[in-house]
Amino acid sequence: MSSEQRKDTTKGTESHDPDFPEKFLAFMREGWQDSALPIDPRPEVPNHARRRAALSAAFAGETLVIPTGPEKVRANDTNYPFRPGSDFAYLTGDHDPDSVLVMRPNGDGHDAVLYMRPRCSKETDEFFRSRHGELWVGRRHTLTEKSTELGVETADLAGLDAALADLAPGRTRVLRGLDAVVDAAVRPYHGKDATGARDRELATAIAELKLVKDEWEIAQLQDAIDATVRGFEDVARILPADRGVSERLLEGVFGLRARHDGNDVGYGSIVGAGEHATILHWVHNNGVTRPGDLLLMDMGVEGRHLYTADVTRTLPVNGTFSPLQRQLYDIVYASQQAGIDFIKPGVAFRDVHLTCMRVLAEGLADLGLLPVSVDEAMDPESTVYRRWTLHGFGHMLGIDVHDCAQARKEVYREGTLEEGYVLTVEPGLYFQPEDTLVPEELRGIGIRIEDDVLVTSAGTEVLSAGLPRQADEVETWLAAQRAAGPRLPG
Repeated sequence: MSSEQRKDTTKGTESHDPDFPEKFLAFMREGWQDSALPIDPRPEVPNHARRRAALSAAFAGETLVIPTGPEKVRANDTNYPFRPGSDFAYLTGDHDPDSVLVMRPNGDGHDAVLYMRPRCSKETDEFFRSRHGELWVGRRHTLTEKSTELGVETADLAGLDAALADLAPGRTRVLRGLDAVVDAAVRPYHGKDATGARDRELATAIAELKLVKDEWEIAQLQDAIDATVRGFEDVARILPADRGVSERLLEGVFGLRARHDGNDVGYGSIVGAGEHATILHWVHNNGVTRPGDLLLMDMGVEGRHLYTADVTRTLPVNGTFSPLQRQLYDIVYASQQAGIDFIKPGVAFRDVHLTCMRVLAEGLADLGLLPVSVDEAMDPESTVYRRWTLHGFGHMLGIDVHDCAQARKEVYREGTLEEGYVLTVEPGLYFQPEDTLVPEELRGIGIRIEDDVLVTSAGTEVLSAGLPRQADEVETWLAAQRAAGPRLPG
């Protein structure tokens, strides 16, 4: 459907809405006072402008179309809470649905225009009848207000069809997969390259721009991480040492902090008690903690500007690691610390992985689990140690929890780290309950330690250092939180 059709379908009433009498409609159109929003340019406007300028330089003479996407249906006529497209938000700072950034070449760069749904006039029925009307969703920005706030030219979304109609595929690149209306309006280029290759190059360019974080982005990440630390403290304060509580209770307590101090959680919280800790993406969170077991929690607050933390801690529910639990925990801690110590500008991403994995493999050898030597296990033709480590050492972090995912592998996974990169370091050991190749006492134990690390000129800064990592410090921290007692965000 066209953007005009999209606008029409969201303008009227639902099928179950009443057929209002004309007297009521006439009455609703009267007696409304208008008010202006106090709008100032956001402090981060220059940052977004620099990003658009860098993208402009990469695609001189070509039109670029970057949508944020529409709201998504959760069930029937209810939607999920809207979260803007990450690349769109990175380039504009706008958080409203359906908006589209169009960058047209002007001979000296690009003219950027943000197509958006402006506030509806009270001279129409839209403001009280539409699902996007202000009596339903609150005051929306005018075109001028949005332009002032974001520092970019704006235009009514109703004009998007005309703006896209004359775009030649061979001179246009579209960030696809976010907005079906935009995808249909601009045909993919069918040239000598594979269909969609030009558009994928746009996604790749944006991803690689996001690798180096500027000072404002680092500040947003630190805010999200600091809120995450408070969230872990909240959970620890209500985690009993002598009885079980549901994983969902712990998830909910952290979620309260995320909604209060930020925008939301940055991803589905993983709260794995006991053997659930061995499942990497355990998000059902329907288990119960037990004294004597370990509790793995992988959680992160997404800040109000959408930058997210990603932190994992593994806690002894009763407050003290058993000797075996501590032995395993110390192996993971040593692996993580080796990786953090190794990181600096110019080192290969893959070598950080190998550094962490070798420490884990050596620990597995000490436990008598490796069927071969450490060197043989580390051989690329073997990697049998991965039966119990499962995943890599970490990933880039930013406005996405798995940031820069569209970057070329030779720049990211097979590239080198640079100053300004932010990444996670998160090795783990996981012994599945059904694994007959490990002693019974190890089965059902999962341990991961994850921190968010900034690459600096001198090496690293652990942005999540507010949460302890070493086993003794974890026990002391957990006891201190329990002694402090529950608290409400504030």
